[in-house]
Amino acid sequence: MKDELVVNVAEQGEASSLIPHPSSLLRVAARRSRKVAQRGFTLIELMVVVTIIGILAAVAVSNVKYAQQKAREAALRDDLYEMRKAIDSFYADKQRYPANLEELTPQYMRKVPVDPMTKAKDWEEVPADTSDPQMQSDQATSGGDSFGAPAAPGIADVKTRAQGTTLDNVPYSDL
Repeated sequence: MKDELVVNVAEQGEASSLIPHPSSLLRVAARRSRKVAQRGFTLIELMVVVTIIGILAAVAVSNVKYAQQKAREAALRDDLYEMRKAIDSFYADKQRYPANLEELTPQYMRKVPVDPMTKAKDWEEVPADTSDPQMQSDQATSGGDSFGAPAAPGIADVKTRAQGTTLDNVPYSDL
């Protein structure tokens, strides 16, 4: 019996080396409980993140809308500039204004652009000032201009028919 007791104690000694000490078990349990507590987010943290994302999305949407409007206005200004330049070149070459915008194509412009604000080719054609005495006397004596075009005032300027104002509060009709 004494031999059995010694064997049992020896077996318990070997087994006790396999079982960790109780203090180390407490440390492992504490680490696990901290990991479990840190595993998710609180409702307040989630609400703060969603609010921040909402604010950023609202700012981005307003900036995109502003950028699109600004791009359309820049395209309008450029189109008006190019058409006015073509009208001036036409007048310099032929000593008369074109009867319409289509007369400028293809020599002075490839094509009449679409108004970026109204999305149509509905430009307002401003007639030439007929109060110029030199132009009236030339056309009256010749029955037309030197290139054989009819004696009509033609268009001296072009404007958009879009209603409203630019982002700078300038009416579209004044561009």
